[in-house]
Amino acid sequence: MEWHAKAFGELTLEELYEILRLRVDVFVVEQRCPYPELDGKDRAALHLFARDEQGIQAYLRILPPGVSFPEASLGRVVTRARGQGLGAQLLDRGLQTAEAWLGAGPIRIEAQTYAKGFYAKFGFRQVSQEFLEDGIPHIQMLRE
Repeated sequence: MEWHAKAFGELTLEELYEILRLRVDVFVVEQRCPYPELDGKDRAALHLFARDEQGIQAYLRILPPGVSFPEASLGRVVTRARGQGLGAQLLDRGLQTAEAWLGAGPIRIEAQTYAKGFYAKFGFRQVSQEFLEDGIPHIQMLRE
């Protein structure tokens, strides 16, 4: 597995296509949630992804402060296969990459509520009431 962190303008067309396909496959099709996946934030993001001979297997984006929240944020956290530890590797690398790119500071996420325990293992704590986003229960979590 090869890991890459690239600004939007550094992504190849093939990488961008694979990233968007993975995000749509999971967040729109698998979760049966029609929503605007292309939200205008990708240009400001650093895109972290893992690729093997089969293509992109894991992805998240890192957004600087002021794009989604006053704090830096992680989003679109997704893996093609689940239950194999790749999500933990992805989040660990995402936090390291965010710190290297943006410096130490708080990171805010909007997590699907079912994943609260996963994110808590990485130091995130719930800081909002549960809310529906595109029909799916979410919470905001903060890592100081």
